[in-house]
Amino acid sequence: MEYPFSKIEPKWQKIWREKGIFHPEDFPSQPKYYVLSMFPYPSGILHCGHVSNYAISDAIARLKMMDGYAVLQPMGFDSFGMPAENYAIEHNSHPRITTEENIQAMHRQFDSLGFGLDWEREISTCRPDYYVWGQYLFKKLYEKGLVYRKKSWQNWCANCQTILANEQVVNGTCWRCHNPVTQKEQEQWFFRITAYAEELLDFSKVIDWPERVITMQKNWIGKSEGTLIDFPLEDGTDSIQVFTTRPDTVYGVTFMALPPEHPLVQKWLKEEPENRALKEFCERVINEDKISREAVDTIKEGMFSGRYCLNPLNGEKIQIWVTNYVVMDYGTGAVMAVPAHDERDFEFARKYGIPIKLVIQNPERTLNLETMENAYIEPGIMVNSAPFDGMYSEEAKIAISKFLEEKGYGKITSAYRLRDW
Repeated sequence: MEYPFSKIEPKWQKIWREKGIFHPEDFPSQPKYYVLSMFPYPSGILHCGHVSNYAISDAIARLKMMDGYAVLQPMGFDSFGMPAENYAIEHNSHPRITTEENIQAMHRQFDSLGFGLDWEREISTCRPDYYVWGQYLFKKLYEKGLVYRKKSWQNWCANCQTILANEQVVNGTCWRCHNPVTQKEQEQWFFRITAYAEELLDFSKVIDWPERVITMQKNWIGKSEGTLIDFPLEDGTDSIQVFTTRPDTVYGVTFMALPPEHPLVQKWLKEEPENRALKEFCERVINEDKISREAVDTIKEGMFSGRYCLNPLNGEKIQIWVTNYVVMDYGTGAVMAVPAHDERDFEFARKYGIPIKLVIQNPERTLNLETMENAYIEPGIMVNSAPFDGMYSEEAKIAISKFLEEKGYGKITSAYRLRDW
């Protein structure tokens, strides 16, 4: 027996609409249940991927209705962005026209699918009655100093003419059009999320959060206690500020590692347009995947900038290298490299013949640079560190940090992996 869906379904869908079956009261007497799915982009029509997602949500909503809940399952359209604009351009039309046409087409599709949606609470992000509140909130945040503009490197799709989140870059290409993604520096608006880092780490008022979720949030925020240290450039024109959790190793710094995106590197490239080798290296590294650059097994690469900075504690000249394994997304974007006591720095220094200086001995005092095959990263006894020699390294962290602060060379502070967005 065939199921005559074209006759049966429209009949009941009409009854559902007329009786407002899926439109709950604002303050119902029954227990309430809210089902919210991600709104679709109206840059076309619904496809099977949409159907599979919304069918799951609808099944949950209907089950809860049968269990006696007042269920709210609204729908809306994420219609104020590049997908809708690009669709209009492709069809030689105005976004206002194609977007509304697509919204109406999706309406008909949703109705024919029979989903239990509350259309009286529909929103569309491109309509003034919605985005006026976004503008209102933005203005309030701006007035409070929680929104600001600055230059930043972003994933850029030249075809879509838009910035992409890291999650939208798939194998180096745009998730929508598969065009190669490059890095582009441009001014952006940022929300000062880092102003709330400590509040986000305060779980005293959190009720019934699983420990794994709390751990995930702590790791996501990534708070580190450490010291900001200024390394003046040899020519006196500027300085490089680093954040380190290992101030006990500052006497062992033998090179400074900067990412190609660092403002000083970009400044030097403009001052020396003839340095094509460095320019090409920077362009290549900038367009590499950031996650891969930070991976432990990434092949470390770099170029000597031809410049030096000075160790603020002993005045030693330190080579400045531009590398692929440092990124701007943590701390200050500069790393004081201590090859004897950091695995990445050790590997890099061995590869490029950069000096290695031991400043922490193991308790047995058996470490020898000539026989070391790996960096020594455990606590130990301070050596080659002037007045701090013989001190236990954990004690030296505090002592050196205080000394740097007293001399005006540094500041004890905290850094977060969390960034403003």
